[in-house]
Amino acid sequence: MKYLIRNNTSILSRLLIFAIFYTANCYSQDLYLKKYLNIISIDSLKSHTSYLGSDDLLGRATGTLGERKAWNYIAAQLSKYQIRPYGDNGTYFQAVPMHGSRPLPNSLLTLFSAGRKHEFKLQRDYLLYRSGAQTFIPKPLPLVFVGYGIIAPEYDYSDYKSVDVVDKIVVFLSGEPPSTDSTFFDGIYPTIYSFPDSKQRIAISQGARGSIMIPAAIQNQDKTWYDWVNEFAFEDVTLAYSVSSNLSVVMNPNAARRLFARADYGLNQILRMNRSGDISSFPLRTAISFNGDFEQREFIGNNVVGFLKGENATRKNTTVILSAHYDHLGIGRAVKGDSIYNGVVDNAIGVAALLECARAFGFYPLPPAHNVLFLFVTAEEKGLLGSQFYLDHPYIPLDKTIANVNIDGLSIFDRVNSVIGIGAQLSTLGELLTSVTSMLDLGVSRLPNQFIEFESLMRSDQIAFAQAGIPSILIAEGVDYVNISTEDGINNMIHWFENIYHTPFDDINQQINWDSARQHCQIIFAYAMKLANVKQLPEWKSGTDFSDYGQQ
Repeated sequence: MKYLIRNNTSILSRLLIFAIFYTANCYSQDLYLKKYLNIISIDSLKSHTSYLGSDDLLGRATGTLGERKAWNYIAAQLSKYQIRPYGDNGTYFQAVPMHGSRPLPNSLLTLFSAGRKHEFKLQRDYLLYRSGAQTFIPKPLPLVFVGYGIIAPEYDYSDYKSVDVVDKIVVFLSGEPPSTDSTFFDGIYPTIYSFPDSKQRIAISQGARGSIMIPAAIQNQDKTWYDWVNEFAFEDVTLAYSVSSNLSVVMNPNAARRLFARADYGLNQILRMNRSGDISSFPLRTAISFNGDFEQREFIGNNVVGFLKGENATRKNTTVILSAHYDHLGIGRAVKGDSIYNGVVDNAIGVAALLECARAFGFYPLPPAHNVLFLFVTAEEKGLLGSQFYLDHPYIPLDKTIANVNIDGLSIFDRVNSVIGIGAQLSTLGELLTSVTSMLDLGVSRLPNQFIEFESLMRSDQIAFAQAGIPSILIAEGVDYVNISTEDGINNMIHWFENIYHTPFDDINQQINWDSARQHCQIIFAYAMKLANVKQLPEWKSGTDFSDYGQQ
């Protein structure tokens, strides 16, 4: 019946059928929406996920045949659901020009110490965050150790206050100062200053020509050098118009000891200082040069964009964006004989959920008040490139884009009694989430202490929309499950992130509770539908990190 309504009746007929249905059954809009959630289909979720996560798509790496198959599949499904194409030239595709680069083994990172030279070996000794001509250091530049590489005025902390790093290469440890005080670097939880890209930006702002990060956690076996090598095994991709970067290296601590050969302190002493928090900055009496050799290419990726027009004349220019990334890592280092990083939960299943939301919106008897843009983005795994490109080249003016709901994964362990709104506390989107969950007889819970809320906000495309001033949310599963204990659920999550995330084992053979995934998709759709009909537009809470952007 609902499929036929969309295909074979006019808007007036649909409205009449909807009104008759309401009158005859005495349903409120919320009650009807709750009943309508049954349109979300386990079979559809399985079908989309199985195709997108199959070996045939080779992991959907950015700029590959597998990714091309994925974007064509998504476009075909949107067409089937009668979601209007909204990309370039009347297509579903927004072309995203990109640049790819891989360092080759004969790239030379050379250390100069007391008249002697030592050549570090790529992968064994060091890895590159970015590759390409912008990384070249043709003449040796002196090294300076700068602690954690952090300047944090709000904590009255600076690793740079006693050293000059202009036209030098800075060396720093991963992480940030150890703390149990919540007013100093958020205590035991990491802040944005612990992110490598934050440290790299700070180094550039201080005049450094490049940076070397030493992963201190290796000493505690939290993450081995083999793990780092696996993480860096994939092509480096940037937007074609990105500002050039500089030399950014992560170095194996076993090799990094040579950097401190003539310094006041050796690396072992530095690592002991790291554990105590008593660390200082000082010049190293060594220098490095870098002459890279790279395999490079230029190519076009695609965002996939569909559009559903809102019917309220006073809101027709206002738009909600529902997003999910469809790319993954592709072919990487083999683990137990498997080299295809399928990305089923990250994020074939999220794309399946967004397709199901598009189908549900498309066949809903009453169109939403606001426009809805269905945005399937490329290159999330390469640094949110697809979402960033869309925000740089939007089809809907950003000041008319009222909110973003991002989907990255679904619940796969068990049905839940509550959800977590990543970013919900930053805007009035959190209040809407409470309203929707109440309608669905669910609760809203906080992220468990084992997980970091700010880091979770930063980990997917919702952060790009937030940084563009658009209130954004990712609705994650809560940990009070229906059939398993909270402890077991958290342990399942931790096991998944430590053993399956970004490995070849995130494939269709892993255990997935499809009833749980369907419930999660239903919650997202109900939230998106309510959001697409709000009268009061979402707003940032005052004092949040993104409120100054002021798109609304």
